Amino acid sequence: MNRPPMTKKGAERLRGELERLKGEERPRIIAAIAEARAHGDLKENAEYHAARELQGFIEGRINELEAVLSTAEIIDIARLNAGKRIVFGATVELADEDSGEEVSYQIVGDLEADIKQRLISVSSPFARALIGKSEGDSFEFVAPNGTRNYEILAVRYDT
Repeated sequence: MNRPPMTKKGAERLRGELERLKGEERPRIIAAIAEARAHGDLKENAEYHAARELQGFIEGRINELEAVLSTAEIIDIARLNAGKRIVFGATVELADEDSGEEVSYQIVGDLEADIKQRLISVSSPFARALIGKSEGDSFEFVAPNGTRNYEILAVRYDT
């Protein structure tokens, strides 16, 4: 069985979400369902149906997080000794050679990826283009909106 990789930091963030869902959200939604039941006829009780729908979502997310955390291979990137070569867990600073714009991304597991936080999935085409390259390299990436040329300014392994 292939165990999906996950950074230690990402696993801690998902465990925190799991604890919050189990310790706060689940009891709150159970109380909301009980209160809605007390209002009588369930067929036309919008509060009851909304609470049940939310309960289904929360339980699904709890199950997903438990499954992911039980099968993930947690990688402590502080222990990686990849030097200036890009591997899973690397934080990469790039310069767009055409616009001069600089950007930085960390390569993480699929479930911890969040583009708003500049965390890109190891299985994404962009991360796959980066893996194996080193600080100082330039590369071309064919994106849906055209071909971009990047220079790798720095590679670090933040904990």
